[in-house]
Amino acid sequence: MGRLKIPGTDMAPKDEIDGMKFEQRHGKERVRVGRVWRSGKDGRHFFVEWNVSISLLSDCIPAYVRADNSDIVATDTMKNTVYVKAKECSEKVSVEEFAILLAKHFTSFYPQVTTAIIKIVEKPWERISISGQPHDHGFKLGSEKHTTQVILTKNGSLQLTSGVDGLALLKTTKSGFEGFIRDHNTILPETRERMLATEVSASWRYHFESLQSIGKGPLGFTEKYLDVKKVLVDTFFGPPKEGVYSPSVQATLYDMAKAVLARFPDVSSIQLKMPNIHFLPVNLSSKVNPVIVKFEDDVYLPTDEPHGSIEASLSRIRSKM
Repeated sequence: MGRLKIPGTDMAPKDEIDGMKFEQRHGKERVRVGRVWRSGKDGRHFFVEWNVSISLLSDCIPAYVRADNSDIVATDTMKNTVYVKAKECSEKVSVEEFAILLAKHFTSFYPQVTTAIIKIVEKPWERISISGQPHDHGFKLGSEKHTTQVILTKNGSLQLTSGVDGLALLKTTKSGFEGFIRDHNTILPETRERMLATEVSASWRYHFESLQSIGKGPLGFTEKYLDVKKVLVDTFFGPPKEGVYSPSVQATLYDMAKAVLARFPDVSSIQLKMPNIHFLPVNLSSKVNPVIVKFEDDVYLPTDEPHGSIEASLSRIRSKM
């Protein structure tokens, strides 16, 4: 059976059919599930909402070439499995643990399935506080999203990635951009004083290479997600009073990636995408009034496109991203 080539993996074999190479996979996208856990001790509720995508690499070539569906795992069955496994989780689990649970099911239950790829996006529901007290069953929608991807093969080979998407950050000073290439198309002035805004998408891969390497104790993925996010944010802004100067989005991105690898030895690599979202200085003038508004690092025109696109990955020498 041919398996799809997946970036960062060695899953490269393909089938040869009629003198041509053929590779395939199938799955179910955008399976939405909400799960409530009720604590019997203090009556507090815990809630998650997940958007699950499943992709299976399997021995089902006859479905394509002979219209024989006998080896097909129906995508509707995949969808139902998400709800069944959510129901079976009697104790609260992280989005990473749930992705691993689904991948284990598909690779162990179906002989035809050689690899399961599970992607989940967690909607950012946050517990609210009333008069300074956390509410037992009240939640509000936040901003950035917790993401994960699990790639699991039938022999137990594992790739586990966590991430954050839509982490909007902005600082009103301590940013500049100068010394860049100038040519006949360049009009951008150099500056050591500008606003810096971005929406961070980050994904980091854990060092686990098999199911056995994870162990059976508390995994703490949710806590690790919050810790990594804090390191990213703290590195972007710097100390509360003096901040930290950013000579470019590139330099800040690298500092953020390096800080994560330095802080977390179980993270083998990290990938960051940080668009440079522009706030343009506002100067207004007319023939009768040459200075209606003079920009003095105070009034800006917010824009979201076009924007700069900066992304990079940083890995430990022996890691596989």
